This record gives sequence, structure tokens and C-alpha cells, in this order.
Amino acid sequence: MAFDLTIPQPSSSPLTVTVNIGETLFLLGANGAGKSNLMHLFYQRHRNNAKRISAHRQTWLSTNAITLSPEQKRSTDINIRNADTEAYSRWRDDYAPQRPSIAIYDLIDAENVRARTIAEAVDAADIDLAKTLAKNDAPIKVINEILRLSNIPIKISVEGNDQVVASKSGSSPYSIAELSDGERNALLVAADVLTVPSETLILIDEPERHLHRSIISPLLTSLFEKRPDCAFVVSTHEVMLPIDNQTARTLLIRGCVYSGVSVTGWDVDLVEPDSEIDESLRRDILGARRKLLFIEGTENSLDKPLYGLVFPGVSIVPKSSSREVENAVAGISAAASLHWLQPFGVIDNDGRTQTAIDELKASGIYALSVYSVESIYYDPDVQRLVAERQAAVTGADSAALIANAKAAGFAAIMPHTARLSRRAVEKTIREDILHRLPGQPEIKAGNPINISIDLAAVASAQRTRLEDNIANENFSEIISGYPIRETPALTTIARALGFQDRNQYESAVRKLLIDDSSALAAVRSFFGTLTDDIGL
Repeated sequence: MAFDLTIPQPSSSPLTVTVNIGETLFLLGANGAGKSNLMHLFYQRHRNNAKRISAHRQTWLSTNAITLSPEQKRSTDINIRNADTEAYSRWRDDYAPQRPSIAIYDLIDAENVRARTIAEAVDAADIDLAKTLAKNDAPIKVINEILRLSNIPIKISVEGNDQVVASKSGSSPYSIAELSDGERNALLVAADVLTVPSETLILIDEPERHLHRSIISPLLTSLFEKRPDCAFVVSTHEVMLPIDNQTARTLLIRGCVYSGVSVTGWDVDLVEPDSEIDESLRRDILGARRKLLFIEGTENSLDKPLYGLVFPGVSIVPKSSSREVENAVAGISAAASLHWLQPFGVIDNDGRTQTAIDELKASGIYALSVYSVESIYYDPDVQRLVAERQAAVTGADSAALIANAKAAGFAAIMPHTARLSRRAVEKTIREDILHRLPGQPEIKAGNPINISIDLAAVASAQRTRLEDNIANENFSEIISGYPIRETPALTTIARALGFQDRNQYESAVRKLLIDDSSALAAVRSFFGTLTDDIGL
């Protein structure tokens, strides 16, 4: 059996995703993108064979015992199924208290049905049948196994009067109503999944409620394994859940369009399981917009917040090195299944030759026109704009602030000129060697490769360049061409401009870019044609 999930799209024909029995589809998107509306649409179209576990479900219990008669349970089931097709059910649940009770009822009923069928086989002296039936584990036993695999240290059991109790780490039994929010959520989701009929489309919205990923991920994986006779659609904010289930497809929900109060279409992309994409790159893709900008740095480095302002609407993905940036862009560009993604990369200039810069650009990698991101933050023109804003607040003389910053910067750099020169030489030579390394065609040819560098000449030229810039007080060239972050200059410049430290100054730069469009345009010029090429 298969379930065809047809998704209206605002600017193209509908997309139909077929989910077969035994398969899982994840829905991933930001808050307000329309995931719950889409889950509701799926339920409406497959209501006769679907089980809906909503995001706004009640997870607390008033009791741990069955409170419904069989007739009440049947009629409530029908009422819930009808109510779940209504538009208001996306945000309102008229049967919130009954749903947990029904989950517990179904769990106990499944336990009792199994016991009765085995007893009937024994009463009929059909011991072989009884043994066969007993091989199918009781639902409570399955739940306990799943809870253990999910790092939830509780054990569920049924006591007299059909009361469901829990014990933790060998404790005395206590009511499941007293479990933590996360434990109850895990128990109720598991009970719902394990007791639905075969060939059911199970729709789970936000399974991660109250649960850490280290728990919800093995919980879902175990439930998928226990119900290979069902199909699953899981809507989540947790990017790692699809990654933890490598055979699952992922539907990325970009947004939705409304007609009045109703959603009429969704902007989506389908990510197929793709062995060409490694796990780290897959994580970058699933959490991203269609345009991705890979940058050198970390989540906490200076690069990411600045680039987020310079390239709005683009997902900024830090990588630890320029090589990782290049590999990420190349990996996505080479994957035919990811044709809807537009990957770009930004790396530090690091003294690269123009030839190397041009070759990188042809592959979607853009080198900064300056040495590194610090060269942008502390560019003299950026300093001037920040100083003028600072002076307007404090009443200081902006020209004096700028002059003081330049003098302080030079004073901080002077003791380190020899090392700055050596570092610049080191970067230049490293990039030159990497550029000359043989590729596959050269390796296949097998011809000798000789790399020769006149180290003395490169060092002499670099030293002369730096000395000339110092002699001419060319502050801009020094800021843009050398690793000044390796000197005390950045801190002394920030303080000379009237800030307590670097962090305060760098925050002021980002505030400037938020408020001043001309300053933003000036900073974008450091990236060459990237702004235009990326479509901003």
C-alpha cells in the first residue's frame, strides 16, 4: 500500500510525494512555514487510514487507569476522527483530555487481546499455536524495550484494575500520571504508534516536545523499526532527526501562501536520501535556505554575524578552513539531486595570487579583497563612520578619535612588523604551493612535478612592501594586507575610538550596517561581484 501526498505549489504544478508502507518522510521548516497546515491536509486526504498525533497534543494524564467504557471509547474515536478533519483542529483540540486516555486504553486493550488469544490456544490444547502467538512480544514489553533504547530509565507495567504504573531504576511503582513531561510524551507517542492498525499512515507533529535529541532520535528510530507495516510522516524543527534516519526523505518547507485564512500552496523542496552527500554537508543543507554561503570560521567567530547582515536571506554556514569551504561548495554543485540549491563560498584572501582568486571564483568561491574579516571591521573608512556615530553620542571630536586610532594602531603594530611580514610570506607560499599541486590528470600522466620557490626573493619583496607602507603611514594597506588580529592593534584601535574593548567596537560596526545602507554598500564592495552573483 502507498500513500500519495500531493502538495499544491504557488508557482508550479503540484508536487506528489509517494510514501510507501515501511517508509518515512520528514517535514522540516521554520516556525510559521506551514508544516502543521500541510500535516492537516495529509490527514484530510487519508483520514480513513491515518493516525494524527498533533503538535498541540495534551501530554498530561488525570489518572493512570481506564476511564472509558468500550462504547464510550468507540464513539469518542469516531468523534475525534471527524473533528481532526476540521480546519480548527490545527490549533484547537476539543478532545484533548480524551486522547491520552484513549492511548492508554488501546495499550491495555492490546495487552489483554494478546493474553486472551494465547489463553484460547492453550484452552484448545493447541500448544504450538500458543507458542507461536507468544513470540509476538506484548505491547508493554515492546514499550519498555523502546524506552530503554531511548535512554529513558523507566519501566511500565499493568497492575490490578488495569492501572498502568511506572518504576524508575528499581523504585516502587507509581502512577504514570506522575511521570515527567518528556517521559509522558514518549510513552503516549509510543502507545499511539504501537497500537494503530497495520497499513496506517502515521502523522506525528513535533515529536520532540519536552525531549532532548539524544532521546527522541532513538525513540523514533525504534518505533519505525517496530512498525514496518505502517508509513510515517514526521514534522519537526530538529534538523538532526532526518540525518539520524539515513533512508528517509526530507521535505523542506520554505513557506506557504494564503487565500483569506486558508493555506493554498506551499513552497517546498524534496531531499532524497543521497549517498553522495556526507553527513555534515547534509546537516548544512537541511537547516538552510536555498542559497547557502559557506564561510571560514565558527558559529561564534566574527565572520558569521557580519555576513548575515551583508547577505540577508542567505544561510551562512561556517566551516573550519578554506579547504572545507571549497569541498562543501563542490559537493553540493556536483549533486544532481540538489539542483535547487545555490552554494557559494567566501574565504580569506590570505595573500592569494590573482590567478588563484580567479580560478576559485569560477568554482563559486570568492576570496575577500582584504586579508581577513578583521580587515573589514577595522577598515579606516569603517572606523571613520563608527567614530562619527560615537562622537555624535559622546560629543567627542570624530577627527581626533580617528587620528588617535591610527596612531595607536601603528604603535601596536610596530613591534610586530617582522612577524607580520613572515606570516604574510608564509601564507603566500602556502597558497602558491597548493595551487601548483598536481590534480588527477597530472597524477594519471605520471610525469615529474618540480615546485621551486625563491624564498629569499618572496621574503625580501614582502618586507620591502611592509616597510614602505609604514614609512608612508599607509594605514589602510597595513590593515587590509596583513594578519593584524595577531597583534594588539585591534584592541588599541577600539579603545582609541572610545570603546571599552573590541567586542563593543565590533558590535558598533554591525549596528552601523543595520542602520546605514551606504555603509552596508561600502562593506559589500569587499566581496567583489558576490552580492550581484548571489542575487541581492
